[in-house]
Amino acid sequence: MGIQERKEREREQRRQQIMVAALRVFSAKGFNKSTMEDIATEAELSPGTLYLYFRNKDELFASLSLRMLQFLNIRLEKLGKDRNLSVKKKYQILKQALYDVYDFDPLVLINMFHLQSSETLKNLSDELIEEIKALSRKSLRAMAGIFDEGIKQKLFIERHPTAMADSLWALFSGMVLWEESKKIIDGGKDYLKPTLDLAFEIFWRGIQA
Repeated sequence: MGIQERKEREREQRRQQIMVAALRVFSAKGFNKSTMEDIATEAELSPGTLYLYFRNKDELFASLSLRMLQFLNIRLEKLGKDRNLSVKKKYQILKQALYDVYDFDPLVLINMFHLQSSETLKNLSDELIEEIKALSRKSLRAMAGIFDEGIKQKLFIERHPTAMADSLWALFSGMVLWEESKKIIDGGKDYLKPTLDLAFEIFWRGIQA
């Protein structure tokens, strides 16, 4: 292994070390109350070292969101390539894939939704924003492919498949945020899975041809 290759590997290992520490801190203290100093302490690094890898807390958190989007893309790409599944089965697997993304790390997903609709994007590098946009587009294209297949088979009403994918993603993100806010009222009870099942059933019935 060359010197440059070894340096790049060590740099990536350090990035992963910081991200793991950040996830622990965010989970324990919440995003808003966490600081770069907290994360540095958890990672057993100096705050200055953190800033060599991430410009700010928002960029660090966005990097965690990238991992989640990559996880979703792997699931959706595999689903899209499977020609042996019916459209209905693909829709059911899509629902499970989205729930698994939530289950992967609820805190990161919830803050990712806030990230996409806030001023926080201004704190991210252009490169990171482009990565997030590219992965988001890939996910929506994969979802739209399922709806396009259903339209071509005369199973769904004739609407733009991308608009259908956007609507389903908005439904999913809205349900996650709403159910999370309800936990404060209901003492932490988690109703997301059954509520998501109902929402997806209503959406499915609404797009039937």
